[in-house]
Amino acid sequence: MSNTAIKPTPNDCDLPRRRADFATFNEAIDYAARSKKGLNFHDMRGELARGYPYSELKEDALAMARRLAASGIEKGDRVALIAETSPEFAALFCACVYVGAWPVPLPLPTGFGGKEGYIDQLAVQLSSSDPKMLLYPAEIDEMGAAAAGRQGCEGVNWAAFAEREAAECDFPEAEPEDICYLQYSSGSTRFPTGVAVTHKALLHNLYGHAATMDVRSNERVVSWLPWYHDMGLVGCFLSLIANQMSVDYLKTEHFARRPLAWLSLISRNKGTTLSYSPTFGYDICARRVSSQTQVGDKFDLSRWRVAGNGADMIRPDVMQNFVNAFAEAGFKASAFTPSYGLAEATLAVTVMPPGEGIRIELVEEERLSGTPRDLSRPARYRAIVNCGKALPDMEVEIRGENREAKGDHQIGKVWCRGPSVMHSYFRNEEATNDCLVPSDDGGGAWLDTGDMGYLADSYLFIVGRAKDMIIINGKNHWPQDIEWAVEQLPGFNHGDIAAFSVETEAGEEAPAVLVHCRVSDPDERVKLRQQIRDKVQSVTGMNCVVELVPPRTLPRTSSGKLSRAKAKKLYLSGEIQPLELAA
Repeated sequence: MSNTAIKPTPNDCDLPRRRADFATFNEAIDYAARSKKGLNFHDMRGELARGYPYSELKEDALAMARRLAASGIEKGDRVALIAETSPEFAALFCACVYVGAWPVPLPLPTGFGGKEGYIDQLAVQLSSSDPKMLLYPAEIDEMGAAAAGRQGCEGVNWAAFAEREAAECDFPEAEPEDICYLQYSSGSTRFPTGVAVTHKALLHNLYGHAATMDVRSNERVVSWLPWYHDMGLVGCFLSLIANQMSVDYLKTEHFARRPLAWLSLISRNKGTTLSYSPTFGYDICARRVSSQTQVGDKFDLSRWRVAGNGADMIRPDVMQNFVNAFAEAGFKASAFTPSYGLAEATLAVTVMPPGEGIRIELVEEERLSGTPRDLSRPARYRAIVNCGKALPDMEVEIRGENREAKGDHQIGKVWCRGPSVMHSYFRNEEATNDCLVPSDDGGGAWLDTGDMGYLADSYLFIVGRAKDMIIINGKNHWPQDIEWAVEQLPGFNHGDIAAFSVETEAGEEAPAVLVHCRVSDPDERVKLRQQIRDKVQSVTGMNCVVELVPPRTLPRTSSGKLSRAKAKKLYLSGEIQPLELAA
């Protein structure tokens, strides 16, 4: 069949939109199936390869649910699914929901770590989630089978599973308090602990998406985000079913190779577009566009109403570069919609009201570090991005070390509570009790997010993750500040630097900085290291350990974020080897 014969699903149809007001996700799938809208999968060039109406998704999901039942899968069992952006994964995820099993989306292989590293990663997640079955695309047959074999669960590729006999059976009734799925958070401090999300929590968050984004008629979503990450899975897959929206997908690996295909898809949409990305997605696009490119002729971003930012620290300089690069194509800075969330709260906690754009506050570093102002040195400031207001029925508080509530503009731990907060960490009572604290007023449990920030007039500003903070001689240093300082030197890109603390031979704590080095001359490397050391000293006032490492060495999470904790672990274990310098 030629691509010209494939029809995309429409932006609108006669079925009245319901904003995720369902008791269970099963009901959401059933209602969406009455719509003509659906999922649209595009190839690497951005051409439509498959239109997949929700009616067809439901039909395939029910057929797969009967095969799961025939394979002995029952309510409450876990089924691990390799989360490729494809109709097969979509149908299998919904099939698990119909049969009452808990789908567990797991990542595809990445370039880092190789084949054995990926099998090890899968095996650890399988051990944590204890599934009866692992289902995966045929392209990773060998790795999927090896990981399943190590865990002792059944491993089947999608094509083989689709040929199995289907049982004629009745499916169990889903209840709002039932677990709907398990999510592994790429940024979780307790990885690999699965976040258990109920139908009720999921649908509350999905309603919040539609309400805060003010979803309207003739609107469409475009996404390249991976479905094993909460922003891709919840925000750009499950939310669209529950809110009956059509969507255009690029696979994440295709975006990585051709990021501007994302903007081309948005340009071709004749309706209004909602599309989300972490900061690095905007950064890649702005860097990839040539100064000679006539962006106004190549792209039309004038109908991009909500350009969401989330999943990592939002950098105002990167966002401004994107505006500078694509204003000629009609992109409006007011479309930027910062947000804050985490898998433990299903996804979103706060969202900037659409149209308000990126708003920042300049905060003195002394306030961030918690130390008195040194009047002998010039004041240094960091731009902190406003991440918006809490979702409906979500409460946000800033608390100190003793869990006391703090006032506006006082920095502390971010806590939240509401119907979207997770049920628990799967089979990990200790980790659950560490971060979920019952409230004194009889309301729902409060979630300690592990992030630092402050409130101002009910808007949330995120400063960083508490676990990443470098504390030396009683002073707090944010690794982002050190990394951003080094990035200002010529030749460095976002993600080239990882900062953390190490213990020196003298037994003292010192900041350490691992830096991707593209310089081959050993003498030039020595000069570069000294440049970096001087730059970090200007920020921290201390000497630091600087190690130059080969490009693409620093590890990333499944969503593409730099993993400082893993970088530190690999460095201390000797798995990251610094480059040689001149004697």
